Amino acid sequence: MTPERLGLLWGITVFAGAGARLLAALTGLPGVVLLLLSGLLIGRSGFGLVEPLDLGQGLETIVGLLVSLVLFDGGLNLRLPGETIKNTVLRISVIRLVVSLAAGLLAAHWLAGLGWSVAAVYSAIVLATGPTVVTPLVQQIRLASPLGDVLEAEGLVLEPVGAVLALLLLELLLGDLHGWREVAFGLLARLGGGVLMGSAAGWLLSEALRRVKPDRSVGLRLQITLGVLFLLYGICEWLLPESGLPASVAAGVVVGRRPATEANQLDLLIRELARLAITMLFPLLAADVSWAELSPLGWGGVTCVLTLMVIVRPAAVSLATFGLPLDLRQKLFLGWLAPRGIVTAAVASLFSIRLEQAGILGAGRLQGLVFLTILMTVGIQGLTAQPLARALGLLAPEDSSEEAPESGSILPGPS
Repeated sequence: MTPERLGLLWGITVFAGAGARLLAALTGLPGVVLLLLSGLLIGRSGFGLVEPLDLGQGLETIVGLLVSLVLFDGGLNLRLPGETIKNTVLRISVIRLVVSLAAGLLAAHWLAGLGWSVAAVYSAIVLATGPTVVTPLVQQIRLASPLGDVLEAEGLVLEPVGAVLALLLLELLLGDLHGWREVAFGLLARLGGGVLMGSAAGWLLSEALRRVKPDRSVGLRLQITLGVLFLLYGICEWLLPESGLPASVAAGVVVGRRPATEANQLDLLIRELARLAITMLFPLLAADVSWAELSPLGWGGVTCVLTLMVIVRPAAVSLATFGLPLDLRQKLFLGWLAPRGIVTAAVASLFSIRLEQAGILGAGRLQGLVFLTILMTVGIQGLTAQPLARALGLLAPEDSSEEAPESGSILPGPS
């Protein structure tokens, strides 16, 4: 690909994303929905102006680095005050890990027609809600705290787990791993190794930031942060593939918890860069969607995704929150909002290429079903999130700065 063509690709992508952001600001429509539509418009399903595969192997690197920035920002902002909220996140994550994996496997095989092995990979890929989608939605609809924190934390916990598990299942399918024991060991090694390396890097970064006076060089603090983060991601991916995602979250959590680093000031800069990353990545990955991959799925694919949305997710949340001090309104909203995001799209695109190269049947159907899941969850749930939250009385008052309660009901009643 010529440098001129490469520059045009990025120019169109960023312009489309920025235009979607502007339209969202002017109309009040969910920004993530418009970002997704902008990618469809400029990609294979639209005018064909952007072909992500033209980036070659650089696509995986670019996506990985930008996603690590988004996840680091999520860890930096992760706030879970009170044991009730922490228990809610933990129980939702663990129970959804089991229930959604099993249900996704069955739905993808019986309803969408994927083979058992490919269906297992699909189930792991779409396991997590995407913080790249949830966070902008929560901010735009002004969801009362800390319900938004619970949704973001769920994605931050399950996003790396789903990506790592999907990679291991892919390697099992391709014959690189032999047996479930190796899968389990690989999952623990990548998640544990990533968290350890991320925690160590976060401590070193916080020590470096502590020695730089925040009122003298904000730019230097940002440069140090990005340097450590990207180096961390590169080392993790070199040593343990897919461990860079949990490492990024862990590093963000450590830096955000150390008050000497003045994380609040740093967060403003990181948050803007994370938004820019989302603005670039969503149109780029959505441009890879082809109607030729979606149409063969037919109503079976639509039914599969709807099953995950209206049956599996609410059932898992109801089971996870049983006995916790949440009222019916809060459970309904938690059970509805579960959009998939950038990591899901990126993993699907890259895995589909590996499956095609290995001659595995169903690679195109896998990518098509994953993108159908993203399109339906982002589109339907993104458009209905604010009206549902308003109807349930879960929006924060415009003139209040709420603080999360330490105990009792997670959210106050409607004002």
